[in-house]
Amino acid sequence: MSTLRDPVGPKDKSVYVRRRIIVLVALLAVVAAVVLIILKPGGVGGASDAPKVSVPGDLGDTAAKPTTSAGKNSTPACAEGELVVTPIADKSSYAEGEEPKLSLKVENRGTKACSGDLGTATMTFAITSGADQVWLSTDCQKKPDHRSVILQPGKPLETETITWDRTRSSKDTCDISRDPVTAGGASYHLKVSVGSAQGDGTAQFILG
Repeated sequence: MSTLRDPVGPKDKSVYVRRRIIVLVALLAVVAAVVLIILKPGGVGGASDAPKVSVPGDLGDTAAKPTTSAGKNSTPACAEGELVVTPIADKSSYAEGEEPKLSLKVENRGTKACSGDLGTATMTFAITSGADQVWLSTDCQKKPDHRSVILQPGKPLETETITWDRTRSSKDTCDISRDPVTAGGASYHLKVSVGSAQGDGTAQFILG
C-alpha cells in the first residue's frame, strides 16, 4: 500500500527573496564581527603592545595656566629703612674665661612682608672698647652665605649665636694664636649690621 505526500511544487518568489536577505544579513554580521576583532585593542593587528598612559586626575586646567608662588620670588625686597637690627649679647657680664655668645635681631617695621638677605655674607658683628675696634666678624669669616628670608611685619627674627673668643682680630691673625683682650672689669660694646641696615644702638657687656 503506497502512501502519497503532499506534492511539493515550486515556491513563491517572495520566499527565495526572504532567504537571500537572511543569508546576506548573517554574512554582514560575520564581517562586522571580524572587523571589530581586528580593530579592538589587543586583537589581531591592533595596538596590543602599546603602553597604557595614566593621566593624573588633577592635571586639568592647572597644566596650562601660569602659577604664582607665595614663596621668596613673589615677595618684594625690604626697602631702605624697613628693617631694624638690634645687637644681642647673652649676658651683661662674663666671668673670667667665659666666652660671650652674640647674635642679632631683625624686625620688619613696614606694613607688608618683605624679603631680606639674612646670610652671614651680609651680617657684621663688631666689638669695640671706647674708640678702639677690637674684633670684627668678617676678619676671619669662612664660607659666608646668602639666605633669602621673608620677614613678616612686627615679627622679629633672631639669628643663631656666634661665640667670641675674647681676642683681638685682624685679617693677618686668622691662622695664629692670639692674645686675649683686657678683662678684669673692662667694658665692651657690640655693634651689628645687616646689609645697609645699621644696628640700633649697641649691646654693652663686661669681661671679668
